[in-house]
Amino acid sequence: MNNIKKIAFALFLSVAAAPVAMAEDAVAVSAEKLATDVVGHIELGLAEVQKSDFSAAYLHLKAARAASELIQGNEELVKQGLEGVIQGQINVKTGDVAKATAELNKALSFYKQVK
Repeated sequence: MNNIKKIAFALFLSVAAAPVAMAEDAVAVSAEKLATDVVGHIELGLAEVQKSDFSAAYLHLKAARAASELIQGNEELVKQGLEGVIQGQINVKTGDVAKATAELNKALSFYKQVK
């Protein structure tokens, strides 16, 4: 009877641990997907800046910031990228295309490194 209990307990532990392993994989995939989403929004915002459509650019950068705050891991890269997006937003509000472009390109380089 003792062996049956041990086997049942071992089976229970293996089944209970499986979702934890899957959740860790989901977090890693999620960080990459979120970084891809952020890159997409920054690129769209950058394209709008080049067309001098600052309101559309601001909306894309706002979405990039929201997605950026959800990224787990890679804190230093995300922090530096977020600083670039914020500076880009500030420059978009003032209408400075050159500075906004430079800041957003810098932010893109950080987010493209997130894995």
